Amino acid sequence: MTKPEENADAEGKRIPVERVQIGVRMEKRMVKVLKALAEYHDISLGDLLEGITLHVFESQNPFSEETLKRIVQLKEVYGMDYGVGASHRFMEYPASNEQKGKVQEGEGR
Repeated sequence: MTKPEENADAEGKRIPVERVQIGVRMEKRMVKVLKALAEYHDISLGDLLEGITLHVFESQNPFSEETLKRIVQLKEVYGMDYGVGASHRFMEYPASNEQKGKVQEGEGR
């Protein structure tokens, strides 16, 4: 994945954007991998997610072979022992101590 500023002029001119804060929840190990990957590329987590999203929206892989190898390493480091097949099978443990032991199913997509 290239840095956004490296490709900013790829099609002739910069594109002004308005960025907004979003409140999302994601699986903890996945977030650790994403943060480490952003750090590896020296970009913000938001820039990484924007780049991934733009590529996927056009059915393109956002990562080079080298980056894919790094992702495998980071997944191992952070214990992200699942793949795309887990997408609709996540079950979330409630945050409160009173409900420990009970499992809630994640929302479907």
